[in-house]
Amino acid sequence: MVRKFFVGGNWKCNGTGEEVKKIVTTLNEAEVPSEDVVEVVVSPPFVFLPLVKSLLRSDFHVSAQNCWVRKGGAFTGEVSAEMLVNLGIPWVILGHSERRALLNESNEFVGDKVAYALSQGLKVIACVGETLEQRESGSTVAVVAAQTKAIADKVSNWENVVLAYEPVWAIGTGKVATPVQAQEVHVELRKWLHNNVGADVAASTRIIYGGSVNGANCKELATKPDVDGFLVGGASLKPEFIDIIKSATVKKNH
Repeated sequence: MVRKFFVGGNWKCNGTGEEVKKIVTTLNEAEVPSEDVVEVVVSPPFVFLPLVKSLLRSDFHVSAQNCWVRKGGAFTGEVSAEMLVNLGIPWVILGHSERRALLNESNEFVGDKVAYALSQGLKVIACVGETLEQRESGSTVAVVAAQTKAIADKVSNWENVVLAYEPVWAIGTGKVATPVQAQEVHVELRKWLHNNVGADVAASTRIIYGGSVNGANCKELATKPDVDGFLVGGASLKPEFIDIIKSATVKKNH
């Protein structure tokens, strides 16, 4: 089963109107592989979603960075899945480690969020990953399996889910999981899906890597058979994001 390469750009809590327009102009002018080779999704902060959607080239798509766990209502400060659908935003990132750590989002809460977003017709980039302490104590696989299980417990159809493995110790730290380390965890995640969800889901679900991905390391990471793309943080605000998108051709030629 050929899994289409996926590159997501998570802009996190960054940008002004002017900066956002500049980033979009850079993306719009870029020469990148066609949509049948790579799927590109950028994720600006909520306030810039309509602007980016209106300006961005049609072969790239837009994602929110979060949404509420249920239908909207008396939840001050939250944004519901229904609102994103209403704006025509196709994707949402859920379970990012920054939200798990800073806002205490539990595995179960993330699982509920993923299920609700899917039920409303959104596609989901669902994030999993271990901390440095967890890696050093040898519990990486147990941690990411538990995070994935909490999603699998609530979700039956994985067609619109991309799983993002983001080791917390590599996010924004400049430390990168080596291609071998990334491949090892991706293999374990795929094995877990195979044994607990099904062979078809394991074969077709894209598992992407995130954690200090940049123009210099993306090609080598992309050669690994179970790395199906990237979720890019800081580098997605820079022109090198284009180089990361182009690394899709490495996969195509493998």
